Amino acid sequence: MYVVKSPLADADLKVVSEALQGALMDLVDLALTSKQIHWNIVGPRFRSIHLQLDEVVASARAHSDTVAERASALGVPPDGRAATVASGSGIKTAPAGWIKDTDAVSAMVDALGSVITRMRERVTATEAPDPVSQDLLIAITADLEKHHWMFQAENA
Repeated sequence: MYVVKSPLADADLKVVSEALQGALMDLVDLALTSKQIHWNIVGPRFRSIHLQLDEVVASARAHSDTVAERASALGVPPDGRAATVASGSGIKTAPAGWIKDTDAVSAMVDALGSVITRMRERVTATEAPDPVSQDLLIAITADLEKHHWMFQAENA
């Protein structure tokens, strides 16, 4: 059933919808992972990293909404349900329990690195079928790379 008719050809829509759904799953999981670490971080740099994690959560949540709304605009129902996110995210499971500040930073570097790698693949995949979605993914990737840089600098 089509509620919204896409301006894209079916083959292009398939590529773009997969890219947007993948981005949505990664961004929802990035927000959840960041919040899990945020709640459990301990150590001398607790406060600064705790606040930095909130920035990642805010970015990931805002970007996930933008991606989901782009999918909807193309006639593709976004799926951000927990089971879908858990089965499709490229992020390793966040550590359970208290997490030392240096380990928290390493976990965020890994999580952001995984999402960025997958986002760059989506940027490439959407170049021809939908430059509008590609542009959106480029902007999100740039923002994630900024967060990645800042966390890498924490453990330099």
